Amino acid sequence: MISRRIALKSMALGAASALAIAGMLASAQAENKKLKIGFVGVTSGPAAAWGTSNVRSMQVRADWLNEKGGVKIGDDTYDIEIVTFDDQKDPKRAIAGMEKMAEQGIHYVVGPNVDDGAAAVRPVAESKGIIYFPYSFPKALYTPPASNAVLGMVANYQSAPAIYKYLKENKGVTKVAFVAANESDPLSQRDGGVEAAKALGLEVVAQNDTYPNDTRDFTPVLTPIVQLKPDLLVLSGVAPANAPLLIRAARELGYEGLISAETAQDATVLQEGAGELANGFISVGGASTPEIRSPEMEEFIDRYTKKYGEYNDESNTKVYALEYIVETLKANPAAIDNVEEYKKTMETFSAPNPFVKEGTLKYVGMTSFGQKRQISVPMVVTEFKDGKFDTLFVGEVD
Repeated sequence: MISRRIALKSMALGAASALAIAGMLASAQAENKKLKIGFVGVTSGPAAAWGTSNVRSMQVRADWLNEKGGVKIGDDTYDIEIVTFDDQKDPKRAIAGMEKMAEQGIHYVVGPNVDDGAAAVRPVAESKGIIYFPYSFPKALYTPPASNAVLGMVANYQSAPAIYKYLKENKGVTKVAFVAANESDPLSQRDGGVEAAKALGLEVVAQNDTYPNDTRDFTPVLTPIVQLKPDLLVLSGVAPANAPLLIRAARELGYEGLISAETAQDATVLQEGAGELANGFISVGGASTPEIRSPEMEEFIDRYTKKYGEYNDESNTKVYALEYIVETLKANPAAIDNVEEYKKTMETFSAPNPFVKEGTLKYVGMTSFGQKRQISVPMVVTEFKDGKFDTLFVGEVD
């Protein structure tokens, strides 16, 4: 009798163990795969807001998609993992960051945020099979024979003509002055802006004034420009930390004209650094406005704000890169580890845009680059007023 009880108990324990093991195996089999998406860009120093907006946008969206159960690509479901690297706006560090991504088998990387970094990583990206999404404007990155870089936003040579045309027709602007940091990125943007202004028949009264990027007293730089009395002062490629300092200096020197930039800015930084002196400042905003944003975009903003305690309008644009990567991979699962398949898919790719009430995700850039190497995001131009950005107009790039 005792032997029988022991035998029955042993059988029961064995069955329980077998069920537990089976459950563990089923759980392991049901666990999602990992899809690593990289970021290489600046998250420290004067331009930190650009890269921080990238990373935070990617992380908020990745967490959200993972909460929904992951992303179904082909026969597999993936949880998204964001892998980040701060290049400190240093091209050498950007190269090191891209090499680290390659070592981890990452094929899709967001960034870098400036011209030097985006150009520096090109050889690594092309040799290691990485598609990257710079926020950098030189056309050589996106025109043949280059093919691995995809512009993640609207370029200054696409937005500048639209902004200057609007200001000419609606604000009576006829004379324009440019000032830029003495670095390749802002200088390139200045040259593009000058070309656009002249093409519209505007008089360019200053275009050679520059400053070191670590300047904190802009009075000597702006004094001769203000004396020329331009209708519009363009801060070409201005870093978010420098914009309020330049605006404050110009206003304190008595400048009463318009001030603009083709780079996205941070409303909090502007308010803290220049206050009401920044009212009227015009810049390219995030790719969304209250009038066009969808409920999903509203939820993204809410999630971002709850996670980080603040929101950067530029994230209206920066949320798009991860979405394009994921949706393109869903359209062609073979592209998971083969960027050549990704490039083929870009030619005909189309998907609903979750962030606007009506719109489509698609690759553009044929007019600017002769090939589709740019993501399509709304071109929103904003005016700063009392701590926030108000929309001036919305356009698009083909």
